Amino acid sequence: MNRRTMLAGAAALAAAPMVVPGARAQAAKTKIVFWHAMTGANNDEINRIARDFNAAQDAVELEPVFKGSYPETLTAAIAAWRAGQAPHVVQVFEVGTGTMLAAGPAVKQVWQLVQETGAKIDPAAYLPAVRGYYSLADGRMASMPLNSSTPVMWYNLDAFEAAGLDPAKPPQTWQEFVTVARALKDKWASKSQDLMASTSSWFTWAQLETYSAIHNVPYATKANGFEGLDTELKLNGPAQVKHIQRLLDMAKEGSFKYGGRDATPDPLFYTAKAAIGFGSSAGRADIVRNAKFRWAAAMLPYDPEIMRSPNNSIIGGASLWTMTAPNRTPAEYKAVASFLQFIGQPVQDALYHQHTGYVPVTLAGYELSRQQGYYDKNPGADIAIKSLTRGTVTENSKGLRLGGLPEIRNIIYEEFEKALQGQQNAQAALDSAVARGNVVLRAFEKMAKG
Repeated sequence: MNRRTMLAGAAALAAAPMVVPGARAQAAKTKIVFWHAMTGANNDEINRIARDFNAAQDAVELEPVFKGSYPETLTAAIAAWRAGQAPHVVQVFEVGTGTMLAAGPAVKQVWQLVQETGAKIDPAAYLPAVRGYYSLADGRMASMPLNSSTPVMWYNLDAFEAAGLDPAKPPQTWQEFVTVARALKDKWASKSQDLMASTSSWFTWAQLETYSAIHNVPYATKANGFEGLDTELKLNGPAQVKHIQRLLDMAKEGSFKYGGRDATPDPLFYTAKAAIGFGSSAGRADIVRNAKFRWAAAMLPYDPEIMRSPNNSIIGGASLWTMTAPNRTPAEYKAVASFLQFIGQPVQDALYHQHTGYVPVTLAGYELSRQQGYYDKNPGADIAIKSLTRGTVTENSKGLRLGGLPEIRNIIYEEFEKALQGQQNAQAALDSAVARGNVVLRAFEKMAKG
């Protein structure tokens, strides 16, 4: 089975794709189409970027098009490529990176674009944790970072005070976290059955993938998949089992509540139902908009029995991929390169960071935000950056390069949910997740190799 067949299989999951008009001359401008998955305020920001880019030069016209959720956008782009009508640029969530790298002729990687067009895009300008996730093993950049986030611990200062806890001292270790969560359960959440001490959004990302990274334990072999498709999962090691069992025990005693998959639990924190909510740093905008209480953010706790000094957390979010199509011209690829170069400018990176809550993906974007006094005016807005840059980036903390990762995440959810119901313990849940997940990896490897 070749790569084209692989893409056809993914496309079968989608309805018939919308037709994307090819580039056409409009007052001597080269038109490029950008498919994305941003909604609400984030969609407004994508439109702002498009307006700024179009106004900054007179050679290219960028048209942003919302295509649905991350999975829907990826599937639609693959289907459109099969029809010969792919968008010029598509936003793909980080767990789709392995799929795009295996897409062969469907994409033109950033390093290739730079080589062909001479665009000024320097991988060294990006935060190491961001650069590593979207680069090949030899450092060549495959896709263009746009919106990056990392898991953080949001906490309710009012709830801490009500429980007799010091709001200025969030728990730094998991041992401290258990103690704090119990105090919140007994002295704050006990006031109403609607309240809970703690919960977690993006459970697989925050409590397994990032937990493994900051404790420098492998999630999979082959440097978490960066060094080959023949990787196997290792997420059932002693450290991960210990942590998942801890959360199961906390759920049983009532100091932790599982709120559902992915971002479903987000409102539990900003509506003041959960005193602590693990979630994406990009949730800041929703918290600012909705929370009627004092709140703050802290880095994820770590377990000093496993790692004395925690490493960097890993990113979430998405990057931009350049897609190919029959008869696509060098002028169109040059136009795409000019757009990617534009969003990498420090001013644009800083604006996107400040308007959305995503982290600045470049070192210069972070420095500009600091010089502008953004972090002085918005205490804690740099927590995610500090989390991504602490410690040393290792093969265990660079990120994940696993084919079929969305499916593997769903498998982990299923096994954890069974454990919550008392059907198995943490070891059995993670052992089963590894066995089932490895089947997904072998199927992806077979497809990718053709």
